[in-house]
Amino acid sequence: MARRKSLEERIADRVAKRPPMKDSKHFEHGPAKWIFVSVLVFAVLAHFLIVGLVMMFGD
Repeated sequence: MARRKSLEERIADRVAKRPPMKDSKHFEHGPAKWIFVSVLVFAVLAHFLIVGLVMMFGD
């Protein structure tokens, strides 16, 4: 009876079939890069806003 490969083995096979990544390319999926950048920008702006509010209204 044929045994189905484990999840780890199937993932390893799929990763082995992928072409190597290009130099200086960290995100294989284009929208993932923009989501990452958007979250990063939002976090920085939120920190500046919070620091500004604390400086204005803090005693």
